[in-house]
Amino acid sequence: MDTVLQLDQNILLFIQEYIRHDWMDWFWKGITHLGDFGIFWILLTIVLLIPKKTRKAGLASALALIIGTLITNVAIKNVVARVRPYEVIQELELMIEKQKDFSFPSGHTCASFASAFAIYKCKEVFPKKWRIAAMVLATLIALSRLYVGVHYPTDVLGGLIVGLFSGWAGWKIEELIMKKRAEKKKSADNK
Repeated sequence: MDTVLQLDQNILLFIQEYIRHDWMDWFWKGITHLGDFGIFWILLTIVLLIPKKTRKAGLASALALIIGTLITNVAIKNVVARVRPYEVIQELELMIEKQKDFSFPSGHTCASFASAFAIYKCKEVFPKKWRIAAMVLATLIALSRLYVGVHYPTDVLGGLIVGLFSGWAGWKIEELIMKKRAEKKKSADNK
């Protein structure tokens, strides 16, 4: 475990030393703030729920976000209670405001991958380029959490795993709901 903690710290210091550059800071800060409170993904989900054509993806995303939030913010963060890296690593410079919750797993990463993967699984709703764009944005938000110094790499990895599971679960539950509705409609039509 000490080796993992040391590797986590070394990666963040490497990012700070060799990858951070003044000319990129605005980009990574902007990307990280897209994930604040899951607001981008929540708004996208609401927009997708409105037209009938995209409602399937909206429902899958909504379910994924709920599942991810319950697992990450309600359960795991409070059980693990890992402090943020900037509170432990003295050399690490924080680039945004201090965060109010615990570090593991990354909620930004979880919400991003939960919504993006649920949308990605809805192949009949969007062309591949849009589904890939959602996954790329989720990846950028996850990486931004390392760049700005608010998460350890293992926090982001944990958020990724929970997010992918939540996205898959949201999509699967949506599939089951739609299947039940179709069966109910077929049954009503046969009467």
